[in-house]
Amino acid sequence: MPEKHMHTAPTSTPETTSIPETSPSGERTGSVWIPGGTFLMGSDRHYPEEAPAHKVAVGGFWMDTHAVTNREFQRFVAETGHVTLSEKPARAEDYPGAQPDMLEPSSVVFRKPSTPVDMRNAYNWWTYVKGANWRHPQGPGTSLDGLDDHPVVHVGFDDAEAYAKWAGKELPTEAEWEFAARGGVDGAEYVWGEEYMPGGRPMANTWQGPFPYQNSLADGYEWTSPVGTFLPNGYGLYDMAGNVWEWTTDWYQEHGRIEQSCCTLDNPRGGNRDRSIDPRDQIRIPRRVMKGGSYLCAPNYCLRYRPAARMAQPIDTATCHVGFRCVVRA
Repeated sequence: MPEKHMHTAPTSTPETTSIPETSPSGERTGSVWIPGGTFLMGSDRHYPEEAPAHKVAVGGFWMDTHAVTNREFQRFVAETGHVTLSEKPARAEDYPGAQPDMLEPSSVVFRKPSTPVDMRNAYNWWTYVKGANWRHPQGPGTSLDGLDDHPVVHVGFDDAEAYAKWAGKELPTEAEWEFAARGGVDGAEYVWGEEYMPGGRPMANTWQGPFPYQNSLADGYEWTSPVGTFLPNGYGLYDMAGNVWEWTTDWYQEHGRIEQSCCTLDNPRGGNRDRSIDPRDQIRIPRRVMKGGSYLCAPNYCLRYRPAARMAQPIDTATCHVGFRCVVRA
């Protein structure tokens, strides 16, 4: 195992200072100070898109203690009239040849099969559901009843960015997000240390059991959990692993394509719009980096509830397990 090191940080700034901020609506919301420092970003031990591990430096910033909740997002929508990606029909010119009914407002929802399935075909558990959106997270007939403190889902990148602008904040870079997720300890496998379930205790909302057909619910949750349910990391941040994936500002590119020199990279902004397009896609949609894993991540399929883990998410796609949180840069 790699040796752990504390992040270098300014000695004059407490590592987990809380700041009571005021949203445009006047509500007090919580953020914590993330000190600037240098860390080893990525991993050489897991998925190829995480490699190579490389040194990165970031400046200090404030980060929301938890992902934006349904209650917070509803206030934003009520004040601005914002209509999310999933609530709008897709533009026919963006999807040449698509049938009209495929352009209707919809979002991607997980459907658990009852038996083992071919793991090479994600359509065995993912489906586009008409009428699924942040207000109806599992499709028509479902609601936000009892979910006020759960993270908002079915939000596209533009929706997250619009909320951040309304709140006077920004979305984090991938480097900022990963630095914050590590909680002051560099090199640990998980946000909380080296062991997945220390003492048999679930540390995050993830999938326990063989994905996608059997979940033991050892953590108590089939879908999202209220923010702050599990222990925070060393900086006082909740759910930096599991629960929902979170958007970052970075266009996706492989770490291996990062132009490195002898020196530490300074808060790199990954890729650009053109380089983030996957040549395997029939429809060439740019992709942003999302971080953190979700309640659908399991060891047998998606071991990505780790700080180094990353995924490419098309900016035209919202799902039932993607949300976001915001930062304010010093």
